[in-house]
This record gives sequence, C-alpha cells and structure tokens, in this order.
Amino acid sequence: MPHRDVAPTAAQIEQFVVDGFVRIDDAFPRETADACRRILWLATGCAEDAPATWTRPVVRIGEIPHPLFREAANTPRLHAAYDALVGRGRWLPRGSLGTFPIRFPSPDDPGDCGWHVDMSFAAEGEADFLAWRANVTSKGRALLMLFLFSDVGEHDAPTRVRVGSHADVARRLEPHGERGLTLAELAATAFAESAHRPEATATGPAGTVYLCHPFLVHAAQPLLRGTTPRFLGQPALLPSEPLDPWREGASPVERAIRAALVDR
Repeated sequence: MPHRDVAPTAAQIEQFVVDGFVRIDDAFPRETADACRRILWLATGCAEDAPATWTRPVVRIGEIPHPLFREAANTPRLHAAYDALVGRGRWLPRGSLGTFPIRFPSPDDPGDCGWHVDMSFAAEGEADFLAWRANVTSKGRALLMLFLFSDVGEHDAPTRVRVGSHADVARRLEPHGERGLTLAELAATAFAESAHRPEATATGPAGTVYLCHPFLVHAAQPLLRGTTPRFLGQPALLPSEPLDPWREGASPVERAIRAALVDR
C-alpha cells in the first residue's frame, strides 16, 4: 500500500472526482526540474541568456526519453497518486516525458489557445492525427498530466482549466459509445456547454504536477505579461487495461465518469 505521507488524502481524491483535477505539490525535486529545464533549453534552439533568440511565442518539443524525465515522472509521490486515482496495477509507468509546449514572452498569437480535451485513440484505418478520438470510457488515456518545470505564476501563461467540465464531456460522449467523437465533433457542442464552469489556473513552483481527468476541458494562453519563459510537460498516463466506469471497485477516474452519467 502507498505510504500515507506521500499518497493523496481522501479529500484530494474526492476533489479530483468533483473538480476533475488535483494539484500534487513537491511531486518531483526542484533540482530535477532545473536539470530537465537545461535539457529543454537546448532542445528549443534558443539561448537562456539571449532573449533576442526567443523569436516564437511557443516552441513544441516531443517526447524525451532521458533518464531525468523518467525520474521526474516516477517518484514515489506520483506513483502513489497514480495508484490512488487510476487504480493499483491499472496504469503503465512513463518511460519518457512530453510533449513540451515552451512558451516565450511575445505579443504574437500562438494559435493554440482554444478550449479542448486531448484525444487518445485513432479509429481503425485512420492515419490522420487530427482525426483521433475520445470515447466515454477514455480509451487509451487514464490521466492528463501537467508537469511544471519552471515556476509558474498567474503572469506566466498557466494552463487554464474549467473546474468540473469533465462531467460535461462525459455526458456528451456517452451516446457515441466505443467510437466516440473527434476533437472537431466535440468542439461543436461540448466546449460551449462547459463555458459556465469556473476557471482555475495551473500555477505553482517547479516540481508541481497537476493530475487531471482525461475529459477536463483546458486551454493554453499566450505569455503576454511575464518576462520569463514557461516550461511545461503535458504527458498522458496510459492505462494498462481498459477503463470501466461501471465496474465494482471503480477508480476515481472511473467514478467521475459514472457520476456524470448518473447525476444528469
């Protein structure tokens, strides 16, 4: 069993079910965040001490299988949280981390700040990533995770989330069964349906991780006010077996889906 000093509390778990996310403080050491950030600086092609090289509002970096990123994703505190939210033995350890949207101070529109949820699987025979889908059992994704590799305050382009919006998305997906919906199909209705939800922002010191329900509606924002680039990783936690909201002993991720479908 996870040690009680590192596992999420019962209150945190229920917050996750209701709100769709939980903040894990000191999820990985600041020293690890600093070392990973140095790797990410090299990957951006920009120089930390030369703002003249920060010519784009966002630089996207793919998966990085470096041992330091594996270390960040697999601390005892995070493993305990994965067990608590997804279920012991029901998730796959991360062997890498990414993607990384690195945001730089800029007045330019980065073009990627719309409200959305992340898609998790392709229909049979579908090769176009833009046509990937999500379904009501969250096939292919157990959690959305936000890893803060730099200090992120309100002026540092924190990710915005709509509190409780995972319930709206679950209800929208339910009639479409195993096939689910594409991002474009969800965008036509589901994201507008969550517009009444209160907003929160993913702020915190480097080493903080937000563990989010796969259906949580979220959005980026441009770095208009801050002066320091923001370093964030946004990987998925993959399930080791299909999620089932109706199973006995359902995990909090599954219970949140079931609650949305029952409490209409």
